[in-house]
Amino acid sequence: MNMRMIALVMAVALVAGLAFAAGAKAPAKAAGTTHNMTVQVVSFDVTAKTITIKDDKGETKTAPVMGKAIGELKTVKAGDMVMLTCKDNAKGEHQGIIAIKAAKPAAK
Repeated sequence: MNMRMIALVMAVALVAGLAFAAGAKAPAKAAGTTHNMTVQVVSFDVTAKTITIKDDKGETKTAPVMGKAIGELKTVKAGDMVMLTCKDNAKGEHQGIIAIKAAKPAAK
């Protein structure tokens, strides 16, 4: 009977520890933010998973492409206007591109 009680206490402690550890990871995931920007594609490299873009100020930048956006690289070509969704960390630092979509034409 004493061994059963010890085993029960150990099992409860293990489950509680796992639940606590899983809960501790969730806030770190929610810390990042995203922002959208419309840019012109200068070039891209599917192998290196990067895209070079020109922003509205005429500045050229190269950024890493992540997640499902890697597959979306195959749908763009140099000169295309696209809307990028960029992932930022908790400090607001740019981490990479997570989505690429064709930009809507400007209204006349």
